[in-house]
Amino acid sequence: MNKILLIDDDIELTALLTEILTLEGFTVIEANNGEQGLALVDSSVDLILLDVMMPKLNGMDTLKQLRQHWQTPVLMLTAKGEDIDRVLGLELGADDYLPKPFNDRELLARIRAILRRTQTASANKSSDDIQFMDITLYPGKQEAYCSTQLIDLTSTEFALLRYLLEHAGATVTKEALSVDVLGKRLAAFDRAIDMHVSNLRKKLPERKDGKPRIKTLRGRGYLFVE
Repeated sequence: MNKILLIDDDIELTALLTEILTLEGFTVIEANNGEQGLALVDSSVDLILLDVMMPKLNGMDTLKQLRQHWQTPVLMLTAKGEDIDRVLGLELGADDYLPKPFNDRELLARIRAILRRTQTASANKSSDDIQFMDITLYPGKQEAYCSTQLIDLTSTEFALLRYLLEHAGATVTKEALSVDVLGKRLAAFDRAIDMHVSNLRKKLPERKDGKPRIKTLRGRGYLFVE
């Protein structure tokens, strides 16, 4: 049974979401502010639902502190139309976002897509290790290395890097990345993939030959350079 940590200061919404998620078979832990939420995070938590607008420690500051110690998948709950919140959340390491108000089916679909991705990766054995040039991925441990240097990645960044390595030298479209990595169809003005690629670029060490590791092909997608 998957455990979800729900961090939101809206008491009524928290109670409603807890009821919905419990009926779907999830174990839910509630926190009504960022500080309380951070205190409840441990290795048993499979996913965090994190509201942006909270008093004291807001969602962004909570996420920033969370990422200093944990790579637990995070689904941000943002106000409708607040694009800056979505972009900033993704920059800080959120796995996905969902604007309020949202319907139950969409929330459950996003949660299951993230859990499916992370659990599939965790189930892979060490024999599935992937090596490309100086980059090595260990799916069973969810670890990535450049030579001997550990690259600190979120679960989504790891899945994205794996997908790009498996298609190295070939163009991959944003649509394919959104469906195969994020588990959702690419919507108009959805910048989630762009932000995850941007974060991944910042974390990957530079190549010795000076070439970019990930190339943007305008209007087409991305290419992991051979």
